[in-house]
Amino acid sequence: MLVLRCSWRRTQVKHLLDCHSTWASSCAGVKQRMSSSHPVAAVCQVTATPDKEANFAACKRLVQAAKESGASMVFLPEGFDYIGSSREETLDLSEDLTGQTISRYAQLAKKLGVWLSLGGFHERGHDWVMDRRIYNSHIIINEKGDIVTVYRKSHLFDVELPARGVSLKESGFTIPGPSLIPPVHTPIGKVGLGICYDLRFPELSLALVRQGAEILTYPSAFTVATGAAHWCCSGPGLLRPSALSLRQHKWAVIMKSVRRTAMHWLWTPGAW
Repeated sequence: MLVLRCSWRRTQVKHLLDCHSTWASSCAGVKQRMSSSHPVAAVCQVTATPDKEANFAACKRLVQAAKESGASMVFLPEGFDYIGSSREETLDLSEDLTGQTISRYAQLAKKLGVWLSLGGFHERGHDWVMDRRIYNSHIIINEKGDIVTVYRKSHLFDVELPARGVSLKESGFTIPGPSLIPPVHTPIGKVGLGICYDLRFPELSLALVRQGAEILTYPSAFTVATGAAHWCCSGPGLLRPSALSLRQHKWAVIMKSVRRTAMHWLWTPGAW
């Protein structure tokens, strides 16, 4: 987990805690307690499994540690609820927004008095009984435990890499989201919502910033092969064109969860 102290009036980031976690073990503890008049955001890194109960227990510990560190908003990555081992398992484990998983996170947010960014969540589609298709949903919950908004991923990720043994077709079981969602007013600023592959499309960032977004978020869960291609090789270059052309926004946050590794990126336009 990386906890960040953010100053919205000046482009600066102070790294206060860098503690990586897997689903099997929680963060060892907070190294340094934060005290600041500025809002604090916590970005949590996790490695998901099909075990939803273990996943929730690990995320709960991370959210509690972030709150104890002074965070007013906590970000969890795509697949925070689970990563299925097959298409059928992924579909079978999915839930509605009124299901147990989101209800538990809403209760956690209310108990701790903290905002949560949850996404992407495997949300059952409106015609689930008929077509067994889901949405990839980014959910914002406020400190009262209320769902403030839900963004459903627009750009679905289909890729064939025979040499690396990768064959993914998100469009085969996922419904593309119908529209963008206006930036959300949160304790840390106005947050624009995206998910994973959306970062490839700068028009989305442009639209969000025109609507006043100060923070752009792209929770992600790439495979090991595609993740390495994105982060180890091209890395920040994926968002650089958008960030350089959108000097108004303060941060672009990527949270990544994969089966074997976890990482995230945070950029500011002034970094290049």
